[in-house]
Amino acid sequence: MSVRRLADEQPSGFDFTPENKAWAEKELAKYPPGRQASAVLPLLWRAQKQSGYWLPRPAIEAIAAMLDMPNIRVLEVATFYTMFNLAPVGLHYVQLCGTTPCMLCGAEDLKAVCRKRIGEQGHVTSDGLFSWTEVECLGACCNAPMVQINEDYYEDLTPETFAKLLDDLAAGRPVHVGSQIGRVSSEPIGGLTALTTFYGTGGRHPLSSPASESDHGAPTRLEVGTASPAGAGNDPAAPPLSQAQAQQPAINVGVSSPAVSVATPSPAASVADVPQLDEAEARAHAAAEEARISEALVKLPSDATPEQKANAVGARPLAMSAPRGQGADDLQRIKGVGPANEKHLNDLGVFHFDQIAAWTRAEIRWVATYLAFPGRIDREQWVAQAANLAHGGTGSKDGGVRVHLDAKPGT
Repeated sequence: MSVRRLADEQPSGFDFTPENKAWAEKELAKYPPGRQASAVLPLLWRAQKQSGYWLPRPAIEAIAAMLDMPNIRVLEVATFYTMFNLAPVGLHYVQLCGTTPCMLCGAEDLKAVCRKRIGEQGHVTSDGLFSWTEVECLGACCNAPMVQINEDYYEDLTPETFAKLLDDLAAGRPVHVGSQIGRVSSEPIGGLTALTTFYGTGGRHPLSSPASESDHGAPTRLEVGTASPAGAGNDPAAPPLSQAQAQQPAINVGVSSPAVSVATPSPAASVADVPQLDEAEARAHAAAEEARISEALVKLPSDATPEQKANAVGARPLAMSAPRGQGADDLQRIKGVGPANEKHLNDLGVFHFDQIAAWTRAEIRWVATYLAFPGRIDREQWVAQAANLAHGGTGSKDGGVRVHLDAKPGT
């Protein structure tokens, strides 16, 4: 615990802006009569954001009056939680994680950058742009070291990239939020090191035409630069398979017409293939992996944002010009896919569960960029859900999840 006191200099008063006042009233309406005090945390947070990421005493007292609480009770909340800043902070408020994973990965070097660029903790630069403080775990340990600036995370930092980030913020230049080495979510820097090989019985390419009984046998795969098997209906605008895509192993989930082949990430990217990497080699290997993923550029929509264009990497999935004979699958059975996303996927030539189940890492990244929600496909496990639905399982939208696994591990 640390002693937390209000700043000596305080503004003369505080009032929520009309927009924030309407928001606060809506927040209060969530609670039954006599229970409005439960809204103290969100109201304090909103007041802090309005005040430039610090919480002045008049704001605390105004919220106490709004909630019909004694001032001391709201003050107790504000002084207990370290997420509330009781003194002014810089326009760009840097919270630097110093917990063990970040410390082991270079947080001390980032602190040195803060001291050189900003000053000691709690100090606001003369231009009002920066202040910083060390905090406990911010929950991005896999992407250590990292900092939170206002409400955004910046991960996989080095002293050089962190210093450049501060310079860009000071100059008003656009910055990239999230991993600074291009990682998506918390994927390994050097690619998968486990579950890189799968085995199955029988199957066809997921975009092939419905299989006959005689089609079940050895797995089939498209050759580099070729179209999919007859009946796939590929979009001619889609790029051909890259060498890395064509060499990916598959797990065949062994269903009747049509059989499903679920592509898995290429083991070629495994860090096991580059043993005993030092830091420079690891970063070079990560850059090479990024280049491999980026070899097929995305075709972005006409109204793509600058951020979408800046992050447009990956490989566009193979497309179908129309659903198979039995009609398109109900993609909204995948949790996280609503009517709008289903339409976007159909526009991309994605109509069936087995198409999504076959997405590679590069293709996931392409689709996530196209749909403008990086990381969501992994968080909601679209690929796993689609694979389950493709071979007879049920999803959460069907009233419960039933896993159906026909595929048997081979030897």
